[in-house]
Amino acid sequence: MSRTIILLMDSFGIGYAHDAESYGDKGADTLGHICQWFKENNDRPLYLPNLAKLGLQAAAELSRGKALPMGLGASYEKGAYTFAEEVSKGKDTLSGHWEITGVPVDFDWGYFPEVPNCFPKELVDALINEGNLPGVLGERHASGTQIIEELGEEHVRSGKPIIYTSADSVLQIAAHEEAFGLERLYDLCKLAFKLVQPYKIARVIARPFVGTCAADFTRTTNRHDYAVPAPKETLLDKIVESGGKVYAVGKIADIFAHRGITKHYAAGGLDKIIDATKQAILDAPSNTLVFANFVDFDSSFGHRRDPEGYGKALEYFDSRLPELLALVQEEDLVLITADHGNDPTWEGTDHTREKIPVLFSGSRVASKQLTPMSTFADIGQTIAAYMQVEPTLTGTKANLF
Repeated sequence: MSRTIILLMDSFGIGYAHDAESYGDKGADTLGHICQWFKENNDRPLYLPNLAKLGLQAAAELSRGKALPMGLGASYEKGAYTFAEEVSKGKDTLSGHWEITGVPVDFDWGYFPEVPNCFPKELVDALINEGNLPGVLGERHASGTQIIEELGEEHVRSGKPIIYTSADSVLQIAAHEEAFGLERLYDLCKLAFKLVQPYKIARVIARPFVGTCAADFTRTTNRHDYAVPAPKETLLDKIVESGGKVYAVGKIADIFAHRGITKHYAAGGLDKIIDATKQAILDAPSNTLVFANFVDFDSSFGHRRDPEGYGKALEYFDSRLPELLALVQEEDLVLITADHGNDPTWEGTDHTREKIPVLFSGSRVASKQLTPMSTFADIGQTIAAYMQVEPTLTGTKANLF
C-alpha cells in the first residue's frame, strides 16, 4: 500500500487570507515579502528552484492574484498545486495542524491580554505554590529570545523561572537547563498545563536555554510542547485505527498530544529535522504517514522578524529537498504545505492569517492546477482517500489524477 509524506514548512504563508483584515493581517504575505526583501536588499531573487518546479511559484501567484516580485529560479514542471484557506478560529499552530487533518477549530481559544502581569493572579499563585518556586519573572507578552536575554541572569541568580506568552493561546516557561534543571522545567510545565485548562489555553511550552550570561544565552533543542488533544478523530487517528502507522518528526507528536502517533523522531534545527525526516522515510513501511514539521521557519525567523534569515533557511531547505524526494517510492504521495503565515516583515512578532501552499507530487499525481481549497481540511480528506482509510470528518477530496 502507498505511503504519504507531509513536509510542513511551519509558517510559510503565500498571501493574506480573505478574512485577514479581521486579524489585523490584510496585506501580509510571507513568501512575497521575503522575495521583495531579497530584491531590494540583496539585489538578487530568492532562489527556490526545486520548490518552484513542484508548483510553489504558480501556487503563490494563484493565491496573490499577481506575480511574485521576482521569480524563484525555475519553471513549474510537475505535480498538482494550489493554495488553501483556513476556516478555524485563530491562526495558531494547533488550529492549522488540526484543520489539515480534518478537525477545524470551531471554538474560541483562551488568550492572555497584552498588558503587564497578563496572567491571572490565582494562576501565578498556584504555579508558585504547587511548583515550590521562590517566585516567577516576566508575566507578559514577549519574544522568547529577548526575554531570556533580559531576565536570564536574574533567573539564574534567583531560581525564579520566566513565564510569558504571545498572541497565541499559550503559556511559555523559560529556564536554564543546568541552573534550574531540564526535568524540573518539564515537571513545572506539566503542572502549568493542568492549571491553564480552565482558561482554554491550547499549549504550555518548555523553553530551556543554556549559557553563562545575557550575551550568550541560547535556547536549546530540548523544547517540549504540552498541548490539548484534538476534540475529534484526526487523519492520524484514522490511519492508525486502520492498521497503518504514523511516523512523526519534530514537534508533530507534541502538536497532536502524542495521539495517533506510532513513532516519534525527536529533532531540532532545520538540518537535523531534515536528517530525521530522511530516516523516517527510510524506516517507514507501506501504509505509513510520515509527517514532519520544520519549525525553524516560524520560531527562528518569522517570530524574530528576520526576512534574510527566513529566506536563507528556505534556500537551504530547497537545496536539500532532492535528498528527501530521492527516497520517495513508486506509490508514495508527497505533500509540501504549511499551517499559517508568519510574515517576517509584518508589524509585531505574531503569526499572520494567510493562505498556505498545497503542493502534491508523486508518480501517480497529474501535473495540473487544482481548485483552490476553501478549508485546510480538503488536504486531509485527499490524503485519506489516497491511503484508502475512513474519510475525515470534514473536507472535500481533490482529484489528483
